[in-house]
Amino acid sequence: MLIKELPEDERPREKLAIKGSFALSDAEILAVFLGTGRKGTSAIELGREMLRHFGSLKNLSRASVEELTSVIGIGPAKAAQLAAIFEFGQRLARETFNNRPINCPEDVFELVGNEMQCLSQESVRIILLNHKKCLIQIAEIFVGTGNQSFANPPEILRKAIGHAASSMILVHNHPSGDPSPSHADHQVTQKMKAACDAVNLEFADHVVIGSLANSSGQFYFSFRQAGLI
Repeated sequence: MLIKELPEDERPREKLAIKGSFALSDAEILAVFLGTGRKGTSAIELGREMLRHFGSLKNLSRASVEELTSVIGIGPAKAAQLAAIFEFGQRLARETFNNRPINCPEDVFELVGNEMQCLSQESVRIILLNHKKCLIQIAEIFVGTGNQSFANPPEILRKAIGHAASSMILVHNHPSGDPSPSHADHQVTQKMKAACDAVNLEFADHVVIGSLANSSGQFYFSFRQAGLI
């Protein structure tokens, strides 16, 4: 059924205006953004198709422009706009940490965990904090596969010092889903701790993010929490 054939108060845009955005389904919200579907497919149906294709809204939110255009009816321009909207949402969610201290691995997971759980490749990031433990910047320093060494202390320290950070947290994901640290993760942690100590920069933690809960029911492993830093 075409959207114009729906009762006026059931059309996504009109429904949003009358009842508010919370009254819309995920597919209807996507329909508002998409505006139009494709020939023979309404914007709502196209939204449902996208959700089925990616399996969940979370997976859709982390899809690349190339992956988004694999859905028939989504061109490069619309895919780029959609990717930008999702990134804007991620940045908005992080904004709360501008004036809120990051004191524990639970805070780290709240900041980046949901996003990094969905990544198909390993992503290594540094979270730079000021003297109050509040967020200065999150910088990605490596994207690739786990069989490569991602620790480059001089490069990482340049970023930290350049932003006048007082402390730093290293965080990366395991695409396998298992947050248990590898032997290489242990080596990287010790290497980074020594490098930070040399320039009087606090190495607050190294957190490994996974999508499968460990024996403690957590989706992350914290070297600090485990007493390894």
